[in-house]
Amino acid sequence: MTKSPLFGFLLLLLFIVIALAANVTVATPIPQQFKEAPQFYNSPDCPVIVDGDESDGEDSSILCSDQAVHVAMTLDKAYIRGSMAAILSVLQHSSCPQNIAFHFVASAAANASLLRATISSSFPYLNFRVYSFNDASVSRLISTSIRSALDCPLNYARSYLANLLPLCVRRVVYLDSDLVLVDDIAKLAATPLGDNSVLAAPEHCNANFTAYFTPTFWSNPSLSLTFANRKPCYFNTGVMVIDLDRWRDGDYTTKIEEWMELQKRMRIYELGSLPPFLLVFAGNIVPVDHRWNQHGLGGDNFRGLCRDLHPGPVSLLHWSGKGKPWARLDANRPCPLDALWAPYDLLQTPFALDS
Repeated sequence: MTKSPLFGFLLLLLFIVIALAANVTVATPIPQQFKEAPQFYNSPDCPVIVDGDESDGEDSSILCSDQAVHVAMTLDKAYIRGSMAAILSVLQHSSCPQNIAFHFVASAAANASLLRATISSSFPYLNFRVYSFNDASVSRLISTSIRSALDCPLNYARSYLANLLPLCVRRVVYLDSDLVLVDDIAKLAATPLGDNSVLAAPEHCNANFTAYFTPTFWSNPSLSLTFANRKPCYFNTGVMVIDLDRWRDGDYTTKIEEWMELQKRMRIYELGSLPPFLLVFAGNIVPVDHRWNQHGLGGDNFRGLCRDLHPGPVSLLHWSGKGKPWARLDANRPCPLDALWAPYDLLQTPFALDS
């Protein structure tokens, strides 16, 4: 049977499509557009950080300066709206916003150029760099948890900051993307870490610490002695001050990975990236005032119900848990405290734009 010219054309077209698919990665647009944020300037008493050249092979910019406040966050399409609000809140309440260096960690599978352009369009003056995180480096270690969002490899990037950021960055404030600051981040960044501590975070010693690990863990004669010489308390890993030099010297990434490897062999916890941090650090951190992480505003990990603030002053509001303020606002079902997040929302329109 003789094939028609149309058949040949369609066959050629199919080969072209296959070839393009094999050689070209089509970028998936970020389904939101954001407004440009106002520019914020240093107060007169801020130290002047002068960018040097890199002719000596070393980065002498603000991104490497000991005088800068270094902030690390993850960056992805799903949480980009929260990240934009968090960045704005940090800058707006800083006395020296031009001295803040942002270090964003994005999945190697993400379109880093698109994420970089999105940040630059809203914050054209921002000091930042995007680092690529290889999901495969941690995917093999991740065990399923009680909420699928906690199993995202990027959720574990905080354990690899010492490897990802340049050696010149010695101290960093790690922030989740579902929070806003209402105070100067320099105060948090200046937390004294003493002679030996690796990190600082608000502790919650009234929390039921045993609930973060399974009966299998506590019934094991060896594992149950993990905290024998410590007074462990729960702390939320969404806000931490980390001494990266001490982290590197102590090889704490390997220590966290060893607990994750054990979790693959025997179920010792149910939550994602938090328990390994508790196993390694709980009882050995510098406690920070609770005002720096009013967490849990997203409710629990199952229903995301509304919650009130903890008693006391507030410097940082954190919507940890299932419910995120942008999602609840879009659904016209906001919690009362979501109104405190809304002023930092840079979304251009109330509708997500389809690609």
